[in-house]
Amino acid sequence: MRSNVIRLAFGGDERRFQEFLDELRRALPANAAAVLRGSAVTGVRWNDGAPFDADGPGTSDLDLTLVGADVLDWYTEDGFYIAEVHSKPLSDKDPDIAPPLVPLRRKLSDMVSRPVNIQGTRDWMMFVREYLMGQPYLTLIGKVEDA
Repeated sequence: MRSNVIRLAFGGDERRFQEFLDELRRALPANAAAVLRGSAVTGVRWNDGAPFDADGPGTSDLDLTLVGADVLDWYTEDGFYIAEVHSKPLSDKDPDIAPPLVPLRRKLSDMVSRPVNIQGTRDWMMFVREYLMGQPYLTLIGKVEDA
């Protein structure tokens, strides 16, 4: 999965991937984890099976999920699907639901020349998504089960 992510989302450039991880490490609390989900991991869009960047370079977004109770504090009350458990993604659709994350989203999006959407969730939701919903993810920072 890691090599797929580097190839698709970072143009095969390991250095760019490491810089992305470094930026995440600086921004996250020590007890948080970060994972990447979606077509950057699987290579295809979930809704239509189209390949990553099917609409041209930089058209597929990155689905970044921050895992841990502390990161959920960054989301506004209306920024949740399930209150205090699973947020909506900070994205162009919902650009104001996590004000402390806006600068990070902007920086990460600039680094990869594509939108980076940032969701927050609890560790057990990642279990549900992976094992019950069949949504694989790549852990970028930390350990999901410790977040």
